[in-house]
Amino acid sequence: MAVAATVSLIAAGTSAAGAAPATTGPTTEYTVLLEEPGNRDFAIDAVEAAGGEVVRSNDAVGLLTVKAPANGFAEKVSASSAIVGAARTKPIGHAPAAEKTKRDNVEKENKGEKPNKAPAQQGTTAGMDPLDGDLWGLNLVRSNIARAKQAGDKRVYVGVLDTGVDGSHPDIAPNFNNELSRNFTVDIPNDSDGGVFDGPCEFRGCVDPANWDDGGHGTHVAGTIGAAANGFGISGVAPGVSLVNIRGGQDAGSFFLQPVVDAITYGADIGLDVINMSFYVDPWYMNCANDPTASVEEQLEQRTIIATVQRALNYAHRKGVTLIGAGGNNHEDLGKPRQDTVSPNYPPGHNRPRPVDNATCLNLPTEGNHVISVSALGPSTNKADYSNYGVEQTALSAPGGYFRDGLGTPWYRTNENMILSTYPRNVALVEGAIDEAGNITEAGLAAGVKKAVQGDKVGYYQYLQGTSMAAPHAAGVAALIVSQYGKKDRKNPGLTLSPDKVEKVLYKTATQRACPNPRTVSYVNVGRSPEFDATCEGDAKFNGFYGHGIVDAYGAVTRGRQFL
Repeated sequence: MAVAATVSLIAAGTSAAGAAPATTGPTTEYTVLLEEPGNRDFAIDAVEAAGGEVVRSNDAVGLLTVKAPANGFAEKVSASSAIVGAARTKPIGHAPAAEKTKRDNVEKENKGEKPNKAPAQQGTTAGMDPLDGDLWGLNLVRSNIARAKQAGDKRVYVGVLDTGVDGSHPDIAPNFNNELSRNFTVDIPNDSDGGVFDGPCEFRGCVDPANWDDGGHGTHVAGTIGAAANGFGISGVAPGVSLVNIRGGQDAGSFFLQPVVDAITYGADIGLDVINMSFYVDPWYMNCANDPTASVEEQLEQRTIIATVQRALNYAHRKGVTLIGAGGNNHEDLGKPRQDTVSPNYPPGHNRPRPVDNATCLNLPTEGNHVISVSALGPSTNKADYSNYGVEQTALSAPGGYFRDGLGTPWYRTNENMILSTYPRNVALVEGAIDEAGNITEAGLAAGVKKAVQGDKVGYYQYLQGTSMAAPHAAGVAALIVSQYGKKDRKNPGLTLSPDKVEKVLYKTATQRACPNPRTVSYVNVGRSPEFDATCEGDAKFNGFYGHGIVDAYGAVTRGRQFL
């Protein structure tokens, strides 16, 4: 589904009585989208007339960051013909603890109970890193044999738009480009009500370094894409490419509009070849252009998010970036979405049941323009119970982990059904997976946390699952395609290949997988409610569970040229 980059807004400049709304209350920040990027002067006039002050701008997509009164500004400024809309840039209320818990319940499902002990594993394949024997996903996408042909070129740059990347991790450091990496977020220690959001600021100015990750999610993603094949720990799908941190996520795991858009446009401007996006833009799981439950300001916010993200994605695509998105963990057909009950995810307690109109509601960025949306599989290649699906959005499938895979076998409910990847030491310590001395705790051992030591090098690794883990497998294969078939970029350092060509090779070389028989899969036997039941539509060439198929690194680098 798609919504045009510029949407028609409701008549927001008047109240029910017809008078312009008053701008009152404490000052807060807004993201304001221009109708046309070139109309900046007219837009600034409108901002100032509405009581706002421009703080900075993103000229690539026509975006202004504005300080303005908390009440009435969005409605008043949106009445201008030079403005598409406005959205608050920061949350009001406490940290979205319930939303973070909901995400952790999926991605860290193994930590909610005592996992079963997995059968003994086979040894690592010759030429692979010591822990690669635990990476069933690496084998499923055939990266283990693709690297003999193409392991990834250092001139190919993959952006990780996430919670940050631990650039000091021994498996990340050899491929991490610190010079290009940027952090577009500012930590939010406390909210307006005195509650904790991101936690205390560890660094001056509340801005983490570009090689830092307090969440762990981004480092896990980065390791799957491009952990170095260096005889230590694990290796990634494309172990020879360059990793660039373009951080747009808060420590708390929230992804707000302004940092996300700034990260996308920056990545496009510096010549990134691939950007991985394993998140959705907060606070709306679904951004709806015609939300009947929304206040005027909430409606403006959702429409502004839709228009802004679409404009940024279009910009990146024009600049040659292949965009990979996680399909989402809400176990629903995105073409037939259920009622949205989690939005808005802050302030706490403000979420409400909302009808979702498939024609005008979008889960962003995965349902945005030019984004290759990826569903998640377990080691059996069954669709993971939590994974979104559907013929409307699922383009590809990839290993994302499935804790409950293998019912009736010794693998059922084991850590090893999930995805093992890099884990920042600072996060492992805070989460209690290791102690101050760096030893794995009982809780860490139960969750399958691993430690690699080589001389003075020490690295940690954790198991997670989710479409967030599936997307980087596809991003790694995309990077291998650019490495194998790309040409020298005349505008930026490195190689380049049209994202449309990368997409075609991904689709044409994916391993086709037909729908299961019967087509409707019930997850009741593994402890899920009937709400998780999923019906696969389509044929072996394209269907709602697997899209065009399971991403295949070996096929991409050996057969891809015929499709260019």
